[in-house]
Amino acid sequence: MIGELYADALAGESAELEYVDGTRVPLETARWFEPIDGDEELLSRCAGPTLDIGSGPGRLTAALTRRGVRTLGIDITPRAVALTRRAGGFALLRDVYDDVPGSGRWATALLADGNIGIGGHPGALLRRVGQLLRPGGTVLAEVAPPGTRSRVDRVRLRRGPVTGEWFAWATVSASDLGRVALAAGFTEARCWPAHGRWLARIR
Repeated sequence: MIGELYADALAGESAELEYVDGTRVPLETARWFEPIDGDEELLSRCAGPTLDIGSGPGRLTAALTRRGVRTLGIDITPRAVALTRRAGGFALLRDVYDDVPGSGRWATALLADGNIGIGGHPGALLRRVGQLLRPGGTVLAEVAPPGTRSRVDRVRLRRGPVTGEWFAWATVSASDLGRVALAAGFTEARCWPAHGRWLARIR
């Protein structure tokens, strides 16, 4: 059901993200189709083969492909993969913890749009991404502003009375990223503001 509701949202259906305390916020999937202010700060730093993790409808995957950067988007939703391909990018239906082509050879991994929160365990996710990168590779991520409380929430998708299953999603503050990255085996994490977003480079 999570995948169905997310796929419908990518097709234009309204949906909400619901928290266990009852709070609901709109799932603004439409913004993932077009360039977002700050994207250039990520795109310009993608050196060499790039893996876009949780690529959604593929705006970054397609943008990099147009620039001649060899890029693969991976997502767990068939509609997202189809949309990425339609946009001109190459994408596979794949979980980041599954076998990923080019494992150990990617120069850059993207965790945009808060995707460092995938699975609710950012340390485990970064360790996995470290396995996919080549030695000296870089993670480019989007994090929460400094001073935000890092946390793991239980959330689900909702469209009217229809709900998906609960799943974990993490928020990582720029203030805490260095500690999380170090524990995951990286040696450097630098964050900076860009057009209202906070981005990070992890090495």
